[in-house]
Amino acid sequence: MSHAEDHEGTRRDFLYYATAGAGAVTAGAAIWPLVNQMNPSADVQALSSILVDVSGVESGTQISVKFLGKPVFIRRRTEEEIAQARAVEMDDLPDRFARNTNKGEGLPATDENRSMDEAGEWLVMWGVCTHLGCVPLGNNSGDFNGWFCPCHGSHYDTAGRIRKGPAPENLPVPVAEFTDETTIKLG
Repeated sequence: MSHAEDHEGTRRDFLYYATAGAGAVTAGAAIWPLVNQMNPSADVQALSSILVDVSGVESGTQISVKFLGKPVFIRRRTEEEIAQARAVEMDDLPDRFARNTNKGEGLPATDENRSMDEAGEWLVMWGVCTHLGCVPLGNNSGDFNGWFCPCHGSHYDTAGRIRKGPAPENLPVPVAEFTDETTIKLG
C-alpha cells in the first residue's frame, strides 16, 4: 500500500465525519424552534409566582387576587370560623380529601390539612367552583357560613369544603407559603 492510498482513506473518513457533523448541526438547528415553541411564553413565566401583601386583611375578611388567570381567595378567619370548621365530622363531607397541594395527596379534609398555619387563621384557595368553574360568593355566604356558588347552588363551609350542592370536590388549595409575617407567595 502506498502512502497516497493511506492518505486517501484518511480524507474519505474526514469527509464522512464532517458531513455527518454538519448534518447533525443542521438537524438540531431545524428542530430547536419546534421544541422551543412548547415552552411557556414570557408573560406566563413572569406570573408563575406572585407575592401578596396580607397586612391589611382584618380578621373575618378576605381578599381575592388573580393568579394564573384565576381568582384566589385569601381569608383571615375568626376564632368562631375556625371552631366551626374544626367541629365538622368527616362523615358529613361529600369530599373527604383535603385537596391541598402544599401537604400532599390523599390527606383527609380536616381543617388543619386545609389551612396555611397551625392556628388555622389563614385559608388560601382557588376561587373557582369545582362544579362548572363559576366564582363563589364569599363573606360568610351560603348555608355553612363560607362560600356559595349562586349559579348552581353549591355551598362551601368556612374551610372551603363542599357541603351541599352539585360541586364534586372541595375548593383546591394552590401552592402557597408565607415568606414573612405579612406576605404570601403563590406559586
